[in-house]
Amino acid sequence: MQTEKKGNKSFLNREIFPFDIFTPEDFTDEHRMVGDMVGKFAMNEVYPKLEKIEKQEFDETLTLMKKAGELGLIAADIPSEDGGLELGKVSATIISEKMAVGRSFSITFGGQTGIGALPIAYFGSKEQKIKYLPGILSGEKIAAYALTEPSSGTDAMSLRTTALLSECGKYYHLNGEKQWITSSGFSDIFIVYAKVDGEKIAAFIVEKDDEGVSTGPEEKKMGLKGSSTRSLILNNVEVPVENIIGEIGRGHIIAFNVLNIGRHKIAATSLGTAKRAIELAVKYANERLQFAQPLSNFNLIKNKIANMVIQTFANESAVYRTAGAMQNGFDERNESNYDYGKIISQYVMECSINKVMSTEILDFVVDEALQIHGGYGYMEEYEIETLYRDSRITRIFEGTNEINRIVIASTAFKIGAEIDNDIVVDGLLQHEKQVLQLMKKLFHATILSMQEASLCNVNVEQEAAAFLADLAIAIYAIESSILRTEKAVQQTGEKQNSLKYDCTLVYTHEISQQIGLKALNIINHLGDNVLFSRTASRLIMSSSKNLVEVKRRIANTVIKAERYIS
Repeated sequence: MQTEKKGNKSFLNREIFPFDIFTPEDFTDEHRMVGDMVGKFAMNEVYPKLEKIEKQEFDETLTLMKKAGELGLIAADIPSEDGGLELGKVSATIISEKMAVGRSFSITFGGQTGIGALPIAYFGSKEQKIKYLPGILSGEKIAAYALTEPSSGTDAMSLRTTALLSECGKYYHLNGEKQWITSSGFSDIFIVYAKVDGEKIAAFIVEKDDEGVSTGPEEKKMGLKGSSTRSLILNNVEVPVENIIGEIGRGHIIAFNVLNIGRHKIAATSLGTAKRAIELAVKYANERLQFAQPLSNFNLIKNKIANMVIQTFANESAVYRTAGAMQNGFDERNESNYDYGKIISQYVMECSINKVMSTEILDFVVDEALQIHGGYGYMEEYEIETLYRDSRITRIFEGTNEINRIVIASTAFKIGAEIDNDIVVDGLLQHEKQVLQLMKKLFHATILSMQEASLCNVNVEQEAAAFLADLAIAIYAIESSILRTEKAVQQTGEKQNSLKYDCTLVYTHEISQQIGLKALNIINHLGDNVLFSRTASRLIMSSSKNLVEVKRRIANTVIKAERYIS
């Protein structure tokens, strides 16, 4: 499998080549088989049960989780030595994407495969894995991740749940309250983060039947009504010392690294939901007649469809590029003494980029899909109404998009202001490659401007940090689209990949324009940097292509297929 190599340099300051990255066109027969199996499971098993699940008939959810376990879907990316199938991060991403049709169920499933199972699978002791993983991977036992507290929110390090060692030294007494815990209404195992002696964060395995463990009532949510969300209350709960995951004082390392994987899973699920929304919108537009012709004949509707597809294409390109890169990192681990935290930490920025981009594109896509449905889209009987409500939380959980932008900026800032000036721009999508290089120059000009203006504290200079993050996101998405298209053309020719070409062309033009305008709006705060201002101005220059015609061409192709295609 061709995957992007991870070295000392970032995509922000070095040249990446088409065959360095993984793309959806690189799916193996195994990947396609997994996708087909999950797609059938989601549509044939989960989808018919969604009405009951939305009414919180959780017996249906638990039955489906066991079926998913029997199919090996929960164990897909768990190491084989721990009872998993070790199918890899690409397969895990496909599973998350395809399961998105299951809406609320996909949240329960995603929580189990990610932030529920991975703390034990990646950081647990041999004894903990033997005791807990078989039940989690089979779906017989449901695991929940308990980090958020009423007073902490995004500031996870300020948690107040306490853990005090008993006089006998065999137990820790846990006290505190966790808030908005997914799957808490029917979970058997909770991964609880608490402070030992008031300062050292540790991760504990807590069982639902432990004395002092209780949950609050189900939260009344805007969306995802079929997922369980409750508070977890810990009242002097005795937890054996052997239930500490990893080392005391390093619980936050476990929490944050598991969240990185969780963010990528949310990105994949958001991608799957966006594709579903496009399918619903296009089919409705083909069926709905207005003024004696289908809605899909009208150019403003075509424009909406094209915009939805273009952004989803860029999203898809970035999500699978990251999946391939992470798989490469896991494949290269030292089998005798590997450190999952060290592996995952290499992809902090990419996971946050995918989380921010995917969830914001999802909100755009479902909003436009509902608009295409008109008044009917506002009615509960139409699926798009549910997708619209469900999608809103994705920009909040697993770290708000605001905090993820700070993560991106702080990570990107460490890269510095060096750039490879020896890159030769030629061949297919030459203009788009030139724009990409301009954006990389703007990135490094931004770093220099922030340094010169003493604006390097991204936790204080959050507006500048957000711009830097948006720039990094745009660079990653544009580069992923260009490389994917170029690679596909090299493999199967231009004619077979005209839709990819068109999507890449428009996306590059429109996103670079947006970045250019944002740059000009923040330039006075950053100071008078000539390189910054000149580069920003050049990004706003219009493309020589007729983008209206290109978008009509994209829309016509997708309208004919009645689903997202690339």
